Amino acid sequence: MSAPPRRARVPRRRQRELERRRRRVAVALVLAIIAVVVVLVSAFGGSGGSPQIAPAANAAARLLIPAGPPSPEIVARIGSLHLQLPVSQERVTAVGYQAGSDGSIALSPVGRQANQGLIKRVLHSIIGGSSGGPRWYQLPGSGGSPLSSLDVGGPAGTDVYSPVDGSVVGISNLVLNGRPHGSTIEIQPSGAPSLVVTISHVRVDPSLAVGSAVTAGGSKLGEIVDFSSVERQVLSRYTNDTGNHVVIEVHPSATLQIQ
Repeated sequence: MSAPPRRARVPRRRQRELERRRRRVAVALVLAIIAVVVVLVSAFGGSGGSPQIAPAANAAARLLIPAGPPSPEIVARIGSLHLQLPVSQERVTAVGYQAGSDGSIALSPVGRQANQGLIKRVLHSIIGGSSGGPRWYQLPGSGGSPLSSLDVGGPAGTDVYSPVDGSVVGISNLVLNGRPHGSTIEIQPSGAPSLVVTISHVRVDPSLAVGSAVTAGGSKLGEIVDFSSVERQVLSRYTNDTGNHVVIEVHPSATLQIQ
């Protein structure tokens, strides 16, 4: 009498095993589809990132239209200090990070890395991630932290505004190959006096001087200088122009005493 139940249990086990295999295959197919979708979106462009920043289209044509100051938008943080976008959203061609000069401090980007690896893209598509802020690119370089220099691209001649509230504590020439190419402006943030924010690749506005008070997104510092004739700019990999940009770094204020 016990033989029939044992014979009946065998196909049930096989059925359970088949069901488990079907579930595994289904999960694998779903993950594969997600990976393909992420790759296609990355290849042909998606809707991720900040809608405020225009794509790198015809930069020369945008120069003909007055842009004005940028809308308030935080692009990076370092502790309690927030760095706002220094260029009008209509003029931004790309945002990138690379290793900065000696003593520059690593920043925390706001937004999502646009050129991250496949595995990270798949994970973000599954678990989600930060959707606010601009899409940014990790640029090649060596020396310090790969996130210690913020490059905000824009056509040469684009107005540059202060990324922080504070006061100007230094203005100096930026020298390349023994010749000056624009200037470096040092700003001591009012909310973080132990730090100094440097803005370079800029032609300084005549009204700006050491001691000037500046407000984030409201005070014009100058214009982006054309560096295309003196160096090959890595940001050009992600723009439709030569990759001109403004450079922002943060240093401990003690560096002012060393200079």
